[in-house]
Amino acid sequence: MSDIWAVIPVKEFEGAKHRLSPLLSPEQRQALAETMLTDVLDALAGAKRLAGILMITLEPRAKALAERIGARVETEGAREGHTGAVVGGLRILAREGKGGFMTMPGDIPAVRAAEIDAVLTAHRPAPSFTISPAHDDLGSNAVLCSPPDLVPLRFGENSYFPHLDAARAQGIEPTILRQPGIAMDIDHPVDVRMFLGLRQSYGTKTRSLLEHFDIRV
Repeated sequence: MSDIWAVIPVKEFEGAKHRLSPLLSPEQRQALAETMLTDVLDALAGAKRLAGILMITLEPRAKALAERIGARVETEGAREGHTGAVVGGLRILAREGKGGFMTMPGDIPAVRAAEIDAVLTAHRPAPSFTISPAHDDLGSNAVLCSPPDLVPLRFGENSYFPHLDAARAQGIEPTILRQPGIAMDIDHPVDVRMFLGLRQSYGTKTRSLLEHFDIRV
């Protein structure tokens, strides 16, 4: 086991995934957000190399899911968007002297525990920065940093290459490790089709839910 903690930022489920509105109703999108998070937390719980899991959220249902797997829940930065929530989490870990952190979003339901452990294994001793990008090389779907506040982070539609530049600006050559489950986030209708075509989607709660919705993509 390492001294790396997972930091998972989670928005309120109400209004979640609005870019999927051509496919799903508001109620279906809320159910999807909750189910995707469940799959991600299951993978995190199965990872052998994490020191702990810290969720940053104000969403009661997310808090209950986190507590089910023994994760810690805090609210620092939770109202400040994805980046603010991640920064809130890493500040907590830095204050407590933790060795590093890994952050992932709650919408990569094909992720597997083995992928998480592989990224942790690839992460070099501090000071170090590791990243596993989204399938389109735009998003930063897993970011590891030791110590936690080594590299300034800013998430969004196009964060992968800026994060590489940010690490290099600190004199750190980033480690890049691509993983198919980590890469598959679900934000747009085309992502749903890609997810359903991914071998790793089988056996996930998210796939079962989407099949129950019987959507056409």
